[in-house]
Amino acid sequence: MSARNIARFWEWGRKIICVGRNYADHAIELKNAIPSEPVLFLKPPSAYVTEGSPILLPFYTSSLHHEVELGVLIGKGGTDIPQSSAMEHVAGYVLCLDMTARDIQDQCKSKGLPWTLAKAFNTSCPISDFIPKEKISDPGNINLWLKVNDTLKQNGSTSQMIFSIPYLINYISQIISLEEGDLILTVTPKGVSSVQEQDVLQAGIDGIVTMTFKVDRKS
Repeated sequence: MSARNIARFWEWGRKIICVGRNYADHAIELKNAIPSEPVLFLKPPSAYVTEGSPILLPFYTSSLHHEVELGVLIGKGGTDIPQSSAMEHVAGYVLCLDMTARDIQDQCKSKGLPWTLAKAFNTSCPISDFIPKEKISDPGNINLWLKVNDTLKQNGSTSQMIFSIPYLINYISQIISLEEGDLILTVTPKGVSSVQEQDVLQAGIDGIVTMTFKVDRKS
């Protein structure tokens, strides 16, 4: 058994693996094709921010978007993990925001460049407290929501994922070995929109967890 505290994974976890366009309505709202296989990108651990600290607006964007997501926390590492045993590698879950510099992402896409500037900046991955695995009996059927200044913006079920959690664990682990403390961001519902300095973001999983973050500018 690991001596590390899985509930404080953000202090020592080595990578954040994000799945893009895993929700048909979200792909459509951004005018993207629905993928035939998962679209992957990475965030560094420096992207993590916990409640009590702000989301910092990158100086180079004028269109910072919220994307509320279910994060799957890996408790047991592996390579080529079969779908049939994939959930045995899950320690629990985390409510996450994939903060995205949408104008920069659009520029990168148009030039065929990676999305790093749009997705991997400091505080681009706000997270909730750790949710033990037993608290969510069916992660493929929970409701995620997000409000900006008390106005509901995103509200949708993980049942609308294109690729299931076991499928994603199997697919990712064939390419990138998964390690204890890794976090997989799985899906965001439609309704993404831009946020401004001083906006307050509230997000939740119905009946499980809520979290609140304020948007600020680096001083």
